[in-house]
Amino acid sequence: MSNPDPTRRTFVTLTGAAGLAALAGCLGGGDAGDDDGMTDGMTDDGMTDDEMTTDEGMMEPEPTDPASAPRPTIDRFSEDAGTLMVRSDENGLPGPGEAIDFDQAPFITRGLGPSGEPVEYYNFDVQSTSPAPIYVLFREGEDSPVEGQLNVVDVVPGDDGYNDFWHVHRVTVPADYTANTITSAGTLMDGDYSIEETDTLVNCPIVPEGSTATKRGGDGDTGLVQGWYDGQVVHYFTFEEAPLTTMGGSVPLSPIFVTFNTNPGMDGGGPASGFVTETGSSQTHNVVATLPGDDGYSPLWQVAVYDNADFESVMDLESANAANILNSNAATVNCPIVSTGMMG
Repeated sequence: MSNPDPTRRTFVTLTGAAGLAALAGCLGGGDAGDDDGMTDGMTDDGMTDDEMTTDEGMMEPEPTDPASAPRPTIDRFSEDAGTLMVRSDENGLPGPGEAIDFDQAPFITRGLGPSGEPVEYYNFDVQSTSPAPIYVLFREGEDSPVEGQLNVVDVVPGDDGYNDFWHVHRVTVPADYTANTITSAGTLMDGDYSIEETDTLVNCPIVPEGSTATKRGGDGDTGLVQGWYDGQVVHYFTFEEAPLTTMGGSVPLSPIFVTFNTNPGMDGGGPASGFVTETGSSQTHNVVATLPGDDGYSPLWQVAVYDNADFESVMDLESANAANILNSNAATVNCPIVSTGMMG
């Protein structure tokens, strides 16, 4: 499969699940004129300094072209950003700003569904149940987001409060608003805009530019989407295998049962030892409790760890629940399911 164009989608439609993006920076104003033959205290239009100041205060900021905006260095594997996936000399995880191929281990896992059917899911590490805000702009009187406007966020991986899960906020801008004039959350907060919290959540991990994750549940687009972050353009995936809504302002959870080559509590045990797999295969016996389309499905999984002595007997949700559970709430991880059934 060829790599998708990471710049072709610059906004996400707010339907059942809206989009995310990143924020941008300060907006420019007009340049001061040259002092050609002006008397002290006068402008080239004959205005006094006080008049010029008043007029400049009413000048509209200019839009920013995303193509020429800077890009921040995104690092999902720093000690500030990662929990289970923190870069070390031993694991060789991609460096800061390096594109990530999520279609290779350890970023993709084969597990089992509730009835024992094969499933495949990406691993985006531990995420909180507290979503971060994402701002989607709508012109006054319109029901679709401003065409060409990048969505706005105020955190990236490694920042306090970052989350792959975003709580959509609807921002109403004037009818004559020009796309990408607003490029930062700070500008939104300082402006006189109506900002409405919706109940919609979106799963949109921010990743380094050029990263790939070519699998999706259903017909989801696999390309990268651009967004604004503090005057800079960031890139993120969208996973829309199921609509998500907040539960009391939090990201809902669904259970997953996993087991490791070495049980937690033992030397080198837990995630560092890797999941147990069938001999000669990448197939784990990690069991998810729900699938996309099921009531209660969420890609934010509450991890229960079972004893690896029960690996052979665990083949579906019923047998997973019957296993010896070592920890019923080990972590909450973002693992969107991207395929079910037979896989090559």
